[in-house]
Amino acid sequence: MNNLELSEQEIIRRKSLEELRKLGIDPYPAEEYKTTHHSTDIKEQFNEEENNLQDVVIAGRIMSRRIMGKASFAEIQDSEGRIQIYLNRDELCPGEDKTLYNTVFKKLLDIGDFIGIKGSVFKTQMGEITVEAKELTVLSKSLRPLPIVKEKDGKVYDAFSDPEMRYRQRYVDLVVNPEVRETFKKRTLLIQTIRNFFNSFGYLEVETPVLQPIPGGAAASPFVTHHNALNIPLYLRIANELYLKRLIVGGYEGVYEFSRNFRNEGMDRTHNPEFTALEIYVAYKDYNWMMDFTAKMVEEVAMALHGKTEVQVGDRIIDFKTPYPKVTMTDAIKEHTGFDISGMNEDQLREVCDKLDIEYDDSMGKGKLIDAIFGEKCEHHYIQPTFITDYPVEMSPLCKKHRENPELTERFELFVNGHELANAYSELNDPIDQRERFEEQVKLLEKGDDEAMYIDYDFLRALEYGMPPTSGMGIGIDRLTMLMTNSPSIQDVLFFPQMKPEKKPEKDGKEKFIELGIPEAWIPVIQKAGFLTVKALKEANPNKLHQDICGLNKKFKMGLKNPSKEDVAGWIA
Repeated sequence: MNNLELSEQEIIRRKSLEELRKLGIDPYPAEEYKTTHHSTDIKEQFNEEENNLQDVVIAGRIMSRRIMGKASFAEIQDSEGRIQIYLNRDELCPGEDKTLYNTVFKKLLDIGDFIGIKGSVFKTQMGEITVEAKELTVLSKSLRPLPIVKEKDGKVYDAFSDPEMRYRQRYVDLVVNPEVRETFKKRTLLIQTIRNFFNSFGYLEVETPVLQPIPGGAAASPFVTHHNALNIPLYLRIANELYLKRLIVGGYEGVYEFSRNFRNEGMDRTHNPEFTALEIYVAYKDYNWMMDFTAKMVEEVAMALHGKTEVQVGDRIIDFKTPYPKVTMTDAIKEHTGFDISGMNEDQLREVCDKLDIEYDDSMGKGKLIDAIFGEKCEHHYIQPTFITDYPVEMSPLCKKHRENPELTERFELFVNGHELANAYSELNDPIDQRERFEEQVKLLEKGDDEAMYIDYDFLRALEYGMPPTSGMGIGIDRLTMLMTNSPSIQDVLFFPQMKPEKKPEKDGKEKFIELGIPEAWIPVIQKAGFLTVKALKEANPNKLHQDICGLNKKFKMGLKNPSKEDVAGWIA
């Protein structure tokens, strides 16, 4: 890489890298570095009276340094936290050769480098538990400087807080913002808690295909790919529902999966095209049983992460203590709009939308019209956990009709903080009814609804072999994590959220600069000075440009013969 493409700090660090190698120190050693403790272990286990930790080995990234004369302090960060280290020149280098302290630590190491420390633990006069270094090992040299986040009197300065930078460079975000690491630890604990809860019932965790011949199980736009060997189109999974139900047909009583799903749709603070969903299906159960089961599961997650059922979400306290209230969808719409949609046809629903100023289009059938009314006028009212139940049949093509009203289905959604969190059914197991529902979806496809479901003939065949009464539930793991960690955006709970391509500055090729009579060797210098295009160069002050490029020539030891002021003025003219 040309030095002109690097910052001053990056150049200095590369020089330090070479100096380490000249001293016979491998800046990227291959052998295992065996540690005995993490930073938190030392702080928890150290007993000053017993002086019990005299032989510890830790490793981590240098996060701060206070270099003095013969003694210095530094702070290193491992996976658990930070701890102070103390380096005394004569303790670290007991012989005549003081290179490790005087040169390596003081001059060639930087904030961001990984080191290993062997030593003993003591408490400073300021009361800080500290490791005194007896040995120091260079484990990895950092070539880019970290953002330096400073804290004084409880105030944070120069925080690495720009959302786009944080999401795009999550590796830096995790280093300098410890609360981000805690969020993802809680995400893992959340998944483990759900898994343990399901396993305690004897339910089986399974895996189903990500590449599917038919994008089934949900109303969503799929990503399309192509299988070369089979010469067929395939779809990235939008849901795993139909495969899990096949396993219930096969004889399992309860199956679940944490699945990566992909939907080729919009992105906002609650949607990412790639996301994690949990789905569970249990034979011989109905949606009433599943409501209680879901509430207990969510309550258990809150207890595992917070030790209580009350969770701070924005400026609200959400209480996940069971039981949760239940409201039918028609009652919810009637309460918040004044309209009773029971028995309404498509035209009547469009009239309701007109009166409520709700946008719709010709492709939307009864299900989507009702969904639009509820979404616009109702769902934001449900802050505390609430089950919305008994959805119209047109909204739920995979759901069993209500046992008391055939115009409705046995379906519920759990709403929290104004958003849907979980979706569940008494599953449709009548293969004839299911075929008719699929055929209604085809009519919607023909009307232009690109989210309507395809007919999955193999799934219909599976149902014809017989599926026992079953209840299923799906929950968005990302949204649940947002709630449980008080994260305002889905990007905050995904390590690597989908991003627009990184914008790169417009830059002309060297040919355009050569046309102006500029020698090729000087083009990188001119671009380093900030003139990436010929257009920008034309607007430069010739005297200042001459001064800048001659200065860069000297600073970076380019060895080029400086042009005259007249030459530079000629390039611009």
